[in-house]
Amino acid sequence: MSATLPATPRPEILAPAGDTPSFLAALAAGADAVYVGLKHFSARMEAENFGIGELTRLTDLAHEEGRRVYVAMNTLIKPGEIGAAWRLTARLARQVMPDGLIIQDPGLIDIARQAGFTGGLALSTLANVTHPLALEEAKRLGASRVILPRELSIDEIRAMGAACPEGLDLELFVQGALCYCVSGRCYWSSYMGGKSGLRGRCVQPCRRVYSEVARQGGRQAGRDAPRRKETGTGRAPEGRQVQPKPAQAKGGKSGRFFSCQDLELGPLVKTLLDVPHLASWKIEGRKKGPHYVFHTVTAYRLLRDNPGDPAARKTAQDILALALGRPGGKARFLPQSPEEAASPDKQTSSGLLAGKIRIAPDGGCEIKPHLELLPGDYLRVGVEDERWHATLPVTRRVPKAGTLRLRLAKHATPKAGTPVFLIDRREPELQRLLGEWRKRLEARKEAQTQDTAPPAGGPRLPKAVRPRPRPDMLLTSGISQGLGRGKEGGRAGGSAGGRRAVPALWLSPRTAGLSRTLVSRTAWWLPPVVWPEEEAALSRMIDHLWREGARHFVCNAPWQRAIFPEALPEDADLLAGPFCNIANAAALAVLARQGFSGAFVSPELSREDALALPAQSPLPLGAVLSGFWPVGISRFGQAALKPNEPFMSPKGEVFWTRRYGGNLWIYPAWPLDLSGQRRELYEAGYSFFARMEETPPQGLPELRREGLFNWHGALL
Repeated sequence: MSATLPATPRPEILAPAGDTPSFLAALAAGADAVYVGLKHFSARMEAENFGIGELTRLTDLAHEEGRRVYVAMNTLIKPGEIGAAWRLTARLARQVMPDGLIIQDPGLIDIARQAGFTGGLALSTLANVTHPLALEEAKRLGASRVILPRELSIDEIRAMGAACPEGLDLELFVQGALCYCVSGRCYWSSYMGGKSGLRGRCVQPCRRVYSEVARQGGRQAGRDAPRRKETGTGRAPEGRQVQPKPAQAKGGKSGRFFSCQDLELGPLVKTLLDVPHLASWKIEGRKKGPHYVFHTVTAYRLLRDNPGDPAARKTAQDILALALGRPGGKARFLPQSPEEAASPDKQTSSGLLAGKIRIAPDGGCEIKPHLELLPGDYLRVGVEDERWHATLPVTRRVPKAGTLRLRLAKHATPKAGTPVFLIDRREPELQRLLGEWRKRLEARKEAQTQDTAPPAGGPRLPKAVRPRPRPDMLLTSGISQGLGRGKEGGRAGGSAGGRRAVPALWLSPRTAGLSRTLVSRTAWWLPPVVWPEEEAALSRMIDHLWREGARHFVCNAPWQRAIFPEALPEDADLLAGPFCNIANAAALAVLARQGFSGAFVSPELSREDALALPAQSPLPLGAVLSGFWPVGISRFGQAALKPNEPFMSPKGEVFWTRRYGGNLWIYPAWPLDLSGQRRELYEAGYSFFARMEETPPQGLPELRREGLFNWHGALL
């Protein structure tokens, strides 16, 4: 990753570590590099993670062994966190001295360099660098590595490798947990309560059981609900708490429709050995224990170093079977036979099935394990969304088919037959090996790198600009009747200075055929995700529209800037869209350098953060004011649920899906609605707004629920 390191003739094996034992297990297994997170700015905040002192000693030990260490600072940075991110990066640079940082937020590119960090900068999958031209833009902005999406096929990976510019490395996940939604395009957990995956706080709503819902008399969500008084607060009138109207389950289909198996490429990784610029095979699992880390690293080292050896392949497969992950699959890796990532009728929890709950005569719980259990092993009872879910250690050896009494809370007693999984193992051989590495680590206590004085000053940011009002955008998914007429707005602070709303369209082969008289008057929104196979067609559509007079475009990833001419003409109007997840002045400074004329901010922001940002911004800012905002976008198929059919969570929350191109969009049954906050946003300095029109399915159950996202809450 670091520009100072020599080129590696074969891909590194990059291991996860969420705590010290897992880090030592990675070294013991022969990992070439280890990636970790800190107590802040980590996209795996539920892992134990590391303090600076402990990480310094571990990094010194790794460097002594010729291994590399990468630190994940891969979260969205809020407006008030730029200084803290700069100080933490400066401390990493002068004390820990890791070989690279893994980042999501483009603002950290500048923050890291200003803080004195000279190592490599890798753009996380959360940054959503998904198509070949995006690699050029990532390199131009200062990245030295891009971590590829997990949804790519081997053909698409090869295409990315062939297009990769010199001086940029690629990294690819080969093993580990798989999200149903595209990284950086999942707002599910955040929309339901502020625990954002972009902030490392995801509560994994995709792992829950969902059920089909009966349609209700042709009513549409939001169409028959009482209108809220425009008080500016967005709260229900007269203090009434808005509750969803109960939906009716069909009593038919239910399951974990979005709960994915693990990605496990296994022996197929030999097809990656000749991919240009692919410098790293990455194993996911910073919440896993040392057993998982040791076994997965060992297996992939065997597969990398012995690609033509059937015996090594068989041994590696046997080792992966003992790694205690979820059931594995290949996802979309094989283009001729893509697999369903989610298996609603199968077990997709991590761990090896150890047994099932038996209710003893006295009412207690016990299991007769299918395998020997060792002291220090960890068991999980049930799955995460069940009320009796628990994890507990094994305190004594239990032989296969012996009896293990489980000490569980009386108020959460599982029913008979509940599965119990072995999720971490403390086999004596591994414990002995880790003990030896622990002694080497302890010997370094006096030799750890000493902290030095921090650099003077702080991050340098450009001055904020004055707002420049512009018309609203009315964004539709297709060519609707009356396109081009616009809608009358109110006065400044209520609409957009009394000007007409600009019609906006998602760019697609159908909409690109719009008549020439309307092309220049339309704002063209690029898709939130562009896959390698879609890039050429998208470029041709943009070239056609440009020749027809189009100048208003909205990019929904910063890297989509590469699809446009490097030198933009004066009449070009290129905005960064809301899916760019922009939330701080440093990221806005990067967009300004790219030539964007304005930016929509992330709709995840709370009221406090959203209102603070305009005073710091070097670009005019906009906000999505209303409409159906997707809780997630997925490339995976979903055979169990049909598009436009409502489905319900265990808590009575209703959703529906719609397919656009190669992606499935997942919508909540209640729209985003910040209309009551418009004046407050305008007075804070927002210049423009967008309304996202999407026609919900007929008969969607009515939900009288606020769509304020995190406005009155907090983005944790």
